[in-house]
Amino acid sequence: MQRQYRIGQIVPSSNTTMETEIPAMLRARESAAPERFTFHSSRMRMQRVTKEELAAMDAESERCAAELADARVDVIGYACLVATMCMGQGYHCQSERRLHEVTRREGAPTPVVTSAGALVHGLKMLGAQKIAMVAPYVRPLTELVAAYLEHEGLQVVDKISLEIADNVEVGRRDPMALVDIYKRLTLDGADVLVLSSCVQMPSLAAIPVVERECGRPVVSAAVCTTYQMLQKLGLRTYVPEAGALLSGRY
Repeated sequence: MQRQYRIGQIVPSSNTTMETEIPAMLRARESAAPERFTFHSSRMRMQRVTKEELAAMDAESERCAAELADARVDVIGYACLVATMCMGQGYHCQSERRLHEVTRREGAPTPVVTSAGALVHGLKMLGAQKIAMVAPYVRPLTELVAAYLEHEGLQVVDKISLEIADNVEVGRRDPMALVDIYKRLTLDGADVLVLSSCVQMPSLAAIPVVERECGRPVVSAAVCTTYQMLQKLGLRTYVPEAGALLSGRY
């Protein structure tokens, strides 16, 4: 008998990619596995990727967790990596505990994944020590993300900032543009390439292409979030054509 899982997401109001790429990955998984998924979101207001808007947005996350608890979802993903990282090093642990506690108080205790924590977790599952990454953010936010990852024990050997502050514009980018953009990175010594360190910048279509070209594992924040969601659900971490992390080997 097929088991159906409800996937909950807390997303910025201007985010369109997490409600596109995560369902795309889990729909692709349905072609090879018996589990089925439905998708349910609650939104936090945010238009521009600035520290001020991100902090104000994060304050809405508890309301969103309570709304998703009402739907009795099986797992919740907090889909804004940089908002979490802006709140201080290691904040993903605090955020996950706090949002889980909200669901518990609402009578529906639910595992919570943050995209920030999922990226750290996914990189460590791959055994990464040195990484290179592409980010759409303005440079100070990219530096903040790099510092957050380095605090978690990862060395960022090179990074690219695309300098886009408008979150809607980030979501409208052609993912295949990354096939050329990543070539500007110095990959010497990098164990893993983070093709999109932002959950709003589309990258899924490019991941298998770039992985074959560069000869090392390639991930995105969305891929890592999907990976950890599957782990929390106790399911095999396999999605076809989504890169090494979701190959089922980890």
